[in-house]
Order: sequence, then structure tokens, then C-alpha cells
Amino acid sequence: MKNRVKEYRKKYKLTQEELANNLGVTRQTIIAVENNKYNPTLELAMRLAKYLNTTIEELFTLINKE
Repeated sequence: MKNRVKEYRKKYKLTQEELANNLGVTRQTIIAVENNKYNPTLELAMRLAKYLNTTIEELFTLINKE
């Protein structure tokens, strides 16, 4: 899965630390999500989308593995 979390975070001029604190997760979690090392839970994905004023579909893209 690919995501645009970093792009949206920068759009709103948020640091990784600020975003993490506002969502109740660690900065390391945000780093891992942004670097596609961790697929967030559905709950975290929904909270990210809501906080970044977008949809889950806009924020995350499923990549087919063949």
C-alpha cells in the first residue's frame, strides 16, 4: 500500500511530532507510515484522513501484487 501522508502533512505545515501528538501515536509510527514500512490500522487510517481533511481513498492507495 502506498500513501500520501507526508504530502498532506507538509501541506498543512505539520511536523511528524505534531501529527503524532494530535493522533495519539508516536513519531516513529508516523515515520514508518510515511516510509511505507507500516500499514496503519483502519482506525489510524481513518483518524489520519479526518485530521488531514481528506478521504482514506485519497490518502492510501492499494497496490496489486501479482
